[in-house]
Amino acid sequence: MVAPRCRAGAGRSVSWTLVSTTALPDASTPFGDRVRRRLRDDVVVWLTTVGRDGTPQPNPVWFLWDGDTVLVYNRPDARRLQHVRTRPRVSLSFDSDQGGNVVVITGRAELVEGEPPPDRVREYVAKYDRRMVGVSGSHEAFGRAYPVALRITPLTVRGF
Repeated sequence: MVAPRCRAGAGRSVSWTLVSTTALPDASTPFGDRVRRRLRDDVVVWLTTVGRDGTPQPNPVWFLWDGDTVLVYNRPDARRLQHVRTRPRVSLSFDSDQGGNVVVITGRAELVEGEPPPDRVREYVAKYDRRMVGVSGSHEAFGRAYPVALRITPLTVRGF
C-alpha cells in the first residue's frame, strides 16, 4: 500500500511524496518474492528481543504470517514476553544453511489479548499439526501450554 506523506519546512511550500506503508519489498521483485516465500513457508524463525541488560536474546520460534503481521505463541513464563513489554523492538531472522537467502525483519512486538489459542487457529494447526502433537501430546494441550499471543509488525526488511 502506498500513502502520501506531507513535508513542510519553515518558509517552504508543502510537498507530497509517496511512501510505502508496508515494510516488505515489492512482491514483483526477486527479493520481495523471496521474503514472502520465507514468511509463508519457513517453519522456524529466530525472534530476537532485548534483555533488561541490553543483551540480544535470540530464540527459535514457530510463527504464522497473516499478510500484515507475524503471530508467535508463547508459554506464559517466556522471558521474551517481559522483554517486549518494556522494549517492543524485535528482529526476526530467517537464516540459511548455505549462506545467502538471509532475510532479517525488524519490527514492533505487541502482546495481544483475546487472540484465539493456537489450537483454534486453522492456519497455525495446518502449518504445525504434527509438531504441536509431538511437543505437547495434542493440539489442545499445545494451546494450553502456549496461550500467549505476540504479534510483530514489520518495520524494515533487509537481506542477501
